[in-house]
Amino acid sequence: RIFVLGIGFFTLCFLMTSLGGQFSAKRLGDSPFTIRTEVMGTLESRGLLRRMSDMLEMLMKRMDILARLENSTDFHRGDEARFPLDRFQPAAGLMERIQAIAQNVSDIAIKVDQILRNSLLNGKGDRGFPQQGQLAGLAHLQVFVCPLQWMRARWTSDPCYAFFGVDGTECSFLIYLSEVEWFCPPLPWRNRTVAVPSPPPKPRAQAAFRRDLARLLELIGTGKESLSFMKKRIRHLAQQWLRAARRLEQRLAGRQHDQKHILIHIGFLTEESGDVFSPRVLKGGPLGEMVQWADILAALFMLGHSLRVTVSLKELQSHLGVPPGRGNCPLTSPLPFDLIYTDYHGLQQMKQHMGLSFKKYRCRVRVIDTFGTEPAYNHEEYATLRGYRTNWGYWNLQPAQFMTMFPHTPDNSFMGFVSEELNQTERQLIKASKVSSMAVVYGKEASIWKGKEKFLAILNKYMEIHGTVYYETQRPPEVPAFVKNHGLLPQHEFQQLLRKAKLFIGFGFPYEGPAPLEAIANGCVFLQARFQPPHSSLNHEFFRGKPTSREASAVSSQHPYAEDFIGKPHVWTVDYNNSEEFEAAIKTIMRTQVDPYLPYEYTCEGMLERIHAYIQHQDFCTAPPAPPSPKTKSPAMQSPPSALALAPNSTHLVWSPGAGWAPQAWPPPRSLQAWLSEPQHTCTETCRRRGLVCEPSFFRFLNKEEVFLQLSVACDSTESEMNHLYPAVAQNARECYLQKEPLLFSCAGHSARYRRLCPCRDFRPGQVALCGDCL
Repeated sequence: RIFVLGIGFFTLCFLMTSLGGQFSAKRLGDSPFTIRTEVMGTLESRGLLRRMSDMLEMLMKRMDILARLENSTDFHRGDEARFPLDRFQPAAGLMERIQAIAQNVSDIAIKVDQILRNSLLNGKGDRGFPQQGQLAGLAHLQVFVCPLQWMRARWTSDPCYAFFGVDGTECSFLIYLSEVEWFCPPLPWRNRTVAVPSPPPKPRAQAAFRRDLARLLELIGTGKESLSFMKKRIRHLAQQWLRAARRLEQRLAGRQHDQKHILIHIGFLTEESGDVFSPRVLKGGPLGEMVQWADILAALFMLGHSLRVTVSLKELQSHLGVPPGRGNCPLTSPLPFDLIYTDYHGLQQMKQHMGLSFKKYRCRVRVIDTFGTEPAYNHEEYATLRGYRTNWGYWNLQPAQFMTMFPHTPDNSFMGFVSEELNQTERQLIKASKVSSMAVVYGKEASIWKGKEKFLAILNKYMEIHGTVYYETQRPPEVPAFVKNHGLLPQHEFQQLLRKAKLFIGFGFPYEGPAPLEAIANGCVFLQARFQPPHSSLNHEFFRGKPTSREASAVSSQHPYAEDFIGKPHVWTVDYNNSEEFEAAIKTIMRTQVDPYLPYEYTCEGMLERIHAYIQHQDFCTAPPAPPSPKTKSPAMQSPPSALALAPNSTHLVWSPGAGWAPQAWPPPRSLQAWLSEPQHTCTETCRRRGLVCEPSFFRFLNKEEVFLQLSVACDSTESEMNHLYPAVAQNARECYLQKEPLLFSCAGHSARYRRLCPCRDFRPGQVALCGDCL
C-alpha cells in the first residue's frame, strides 16, 4: 500500500510539474499570452492533455493490479503483520481523486479538440487559436489559464500594460486578461453590447498591372546609400519591367486578382541591426541582397499591389500598430497587411515588438533568405534534440515561407532576382565587339585575390586580365601588376566591361551571387572551381551556423545553379588544383563561340510570373482540407484509400485519374509522381535524376502505409515518428516509417539506412518553381 500511495503521489506531482513546465519553460520576457497560446491553442497542448489522461488511466490500471495483489493471501499476510490496515484508508480516497482527475483531463482534451477543430474549419485564428466566446466555455479551467498572480508580479515590467489601462488593481488585471488578451472568461458585470451580425465584407480592390514606377521610387525613400543603389537599379530596368508586365497581363487574359496590402520591411538595413551594407555599397561590399530586394519591390509594385516600405524599427512599429513598451502586449488593432516580406533580422524584430500577436500573424510572413532554411533546422524542438539548432533557425514556420535567391532546395520557395535582358540589336553588337583574349575576375574585395597567383599566371599567358577591386589611394598588393584594375565601377560601366570580355572567372568566393548570371547574359563564359569535396556546413566555416546543411544541393562549385541549370558551353567547372585541366579549359573557351544567354526564370517576366503565382496560391494561414472519412471502419482501413495508382509499365505512382477525392491544393496534385529513392539519395536528387522537381507539399499524400504497399514494399511494422527523412523504409528490413510532424516533411536529407518515399512533379520550361499547371 505504501508503494501504491507513492505511485499516486509521484504521479500527481509529475502532472503538476508537467503542466507548470508549460509555463516556466518559456523564455524570459514571454507574457502569459504566449503561454496561453502554447497551453490552449496548439496541437502540442492537445497532445499533452491526451498524454496526461492516458497516464492517469494507466496509473489506475496499475493500482488496480497492485490492489488485487494486495488482496492475495501471501502478499496480504506479509503486510498485515507489519502495518495496521486502518492507517491506509486514505488510499481509497486517493484512488477516487485520481479517477476524477483522469475524467476531468479527458473532458478537457475533448473540449480543446472540439474548439481547435471548429476553429480550423471556420478558418479563424492561427493554428487553432481559441476565440473569445469559446474560451467562455472553459471557465472551469480558470485555475490554469487566468494568471492573476503573474499579472500582480509583472504588470510594471512593460509600459504596454499601463497603455491598456492596467493600474495595479485587481479589477484592471481582470479586465485586461479577459478583454485585451482573453486569458480569463468574460466578466459578467462588464457592459457589453449585444452582438450584431457583421456586415458582409466589402469587395476587395482588384490589382491592375502598373504603367509607371515613379510612385515606387517615392515609397522607397532616401537617406541611405543602399536605398540609392536600389532606386538606381529600378530606374535602369524600368523599361524591361514595363514590357514584361504588359506581356504577362496579355498571357493572363484579363483574369482578375485581388490587390494585397503588403508590408516590406528590410531588416538588415535598420540601424538596430547594424546596417553593415549601406557603408560598403561604395567600397565593393556585397550587393546581392540589395539587388534582390530592389527586384522584389519592383515586381510587387508592377503586379499592382499596395505597398508600404520600411527600413527603420520606428516605422515598423507604427505600421504594425505596436503599443508603447517592450512588446509583451498584443497589437492595438488587427494587422492591416495581407503579407509581410522581410528577412531574418526583420523577423526577429517583428517577434520582439509584435510580441503576443506574432504567432497569430506569422503565417502572413515571407522571409527573404539568401541560402535557405531546411525543415530540420526550422523545427525548434527537433533542431534542439537532433543538433540542428543554429542562430538563425527554429522559427517553426512553414518551410515554403522562406524564399531564396537560387533554387537551392525545393523545401523553400524560390524568389530569385532579375538580370538585364538584351534585345536582338544589343546581342549582335556584343557578338561583334567581343575580345577573345580578355578576362574579367569575379571579386571586388582584395582578400578574394589572395593566394591566387598561380591561376592568374596561367591565365595571363593567354588573356588580358581585368579587375574591379575597390581601393582608396593605393593599389591593393594582392592584385598582381599585370592585372588592369579599374577600381570599383558603377553598374552600367561594369556591364560594358562584361560586354567586351570573353571570360568571367571566379576564384571560389563569393558563393552564388548575381554577377555570374549577368556575365553570361552579356555573352561571357563563366569559369569556376570545382570543390572536392563539396562545401557544406559539415566541412566549411562559411556555411557553419546557417540553417541549412546544403547536403540536398551540395555546393560543388562557386555557383551550383550555373553549373547544374546552365552548364556548358556557358559555364565551365574545373579542378583548379589541376593546372593542366585549368589551362586546357582556357584554351577551349577562347575558341568557343557563345551567344548571350539568360534563363527565363531570371528575366523580369519570369520573376513577375513566379511572384504572381505565389501571391495567388500560397496560403499558410488555412489548414489543408482533410480527406473524406473512409466508408468502412474496419481495422485494415484506418485512413482513406490512396488516390495514387501505379503508372503503366513503371515502378512509380501517379495521381489516379479516377480518384474520387481531388483536393483544392497548389501545386495541383495531378502533377504528382511518387518514387522510392535509393539509399544515400535525397528526394531532391531522386526527382532530379528523372527530370522532375521534389514537391514537399505532396508529402501529405504519400504519408500512408498503403502507399508503400502500392510500391511493392511490404511493411512488417509501421511506426510514426518525428524525423526529417520520413516517410521511408529501412534498407535490408521491412520496417516502414511515417512522418509524425508535417513541418518536417523535407526534400533534403539522406541516409544509408533508408530508402525515402519522394514526391516529385514536373516544371514549366525555364521556370523550375512552377509546375506545368501551376498558373
